[in-house]
Amino acid sequence: MADTPEAETPDEGQRSPLSPALIATLVAVPVVVIGVFIAFAAFKFSTRPDSGPIPVDEYSTAQGEGAQKCPAFLDALPETLGDYGGKSVDGTTVRWSMDGSDPIVVRCGVARPEGLAPTSGLQVIDAIQWFMTDTVDGRGQAYVSVDHRPYVAMWLPSGSGNAPITDVSTLIAQKLTRAPLDFGK
Repeated sequence: MADTPEAETPDEGQRSPLSPALIATLVAVPVVVIGVFIAFAAFKFSTRPDSGPIPVDEYSTAQGEGAQKCPAFLDALPETLGDYGGKSVDGTTVRWSMDGSDPIVVRCGVARPEGLAPTSGLQVIDAIQWFMTDTVDGRGQAYVSVDHRPYVAMWLPSGSGNAPITDVSTLIAQKLTRAPLDFGK
């Protein structure tokens, strides 16, 4: 009887070394990692502190010493501060905006900060003394310049850098009157 050829089987070297289960795992793991990353990012941004009111918007105003200088001071403020633009003036308040962030806010003619005392820590920027009045975690800080009149309040959102407060300090020194620190009575 003649030899009948056996059905040819592929050599072991020609078979795919990846089984269907391994291929499915290699595809599923990156998809799951990306999904977890997206879920984490969505959670993180959804739990960002609520934008709510900006502290300097709630400061009381005072028609005290130097208040008549506010309009000229506000007009002299630049159209942009750092990466923030779109200067808008509303009475004694100026705002600059940037997408996805609180605006930078400057208010001229606010009342003397109640917490200002001889032991208060002040920050000196371009020869202007600033008193930090409010900090909102994850959002920013509010300051009041305390050695010129009228008092000027400024809200700096987190990540806005120090260029905006430096620019405003320069204008305070140029446009407003230096005055002694007032610690109240």
